Amino acid sequence: MTSDGTGNDASSEGMLADVERYYSAKVRRHGPTALGVDWNSSMSQRLRFVQLLKVVDWRAPSVRLHDLGCGYGALLEHLDDRHAQAPLEYVGTDLSAPMIEHARQLWATHAHARFELASPRMPEADYTVASGIFNICLDHPRSDWEPYVAATLDRIHAASLRGFAVNFMHPRTLIERPDIAGQVYTAEPAQWLGYCTDHLQCDVQCLKNYGLNEFTLLATRAPS
Repeated sequence: MTSDGTGNDASSEGMLADVERYYSAKVRRHGPTALGVDWNSSMSQRLRFVQLLKVVDWRAPSVRLHDLGCGYGALLEHLDDRHAQAPLEYVGTDLSAPMIEHARQLWATHAHARFELASPRMPEADYTVASGIFNICLDHPRSDWEPYVAATLDRIHAASLRGFAVNFMHPRTLIERPDIAGQVYTAEPAQWLGYCTDHLQCDVQCLKNYGLNEFTLLATRAPS
């Protein structure tokens, strides 16, 4: 779970300021580790990366990839392990300045990657992927959080020339972890699958049952 920094109205700015403080405190305490980005384990995050990257057509002659809520850049490590031969240009953005500082230090010698502090203007890319950016709502009500989610999906779609992938926690998470109710946002797949299909006019595939209490949406632009 990492922070993204995509909201720009007063309500979103207040919520994202809380999220930024949450993640910055995590990485200051734990450094560039799984705990530093609030993951259960590196193994589970690798599994998420596998799902998210299914949106990418690796046969393309080049791929510009935006990692929204990049944390310290763990996705880049996964890409180097699994897609080292891909003609890839990578940009990672995050709301947390300490996250970006760690990422820049860790990947300073990587020739085809850069890291930027998130801003209201999202970088244009062939694909945008976002892991866990909607999960931590910190007691902000659904009536505030869901418009932020919708607005962020709109902006991701507008900046992604070929498609995007995002994941969400499933409500069954709270059966196993009732102690985090109110702190995290969960949703049924139909809600945001429908939004991406009907509002954004995307072709959408929903990935479920891959061993985690969540789902991943792979959204590609419908043929014009």
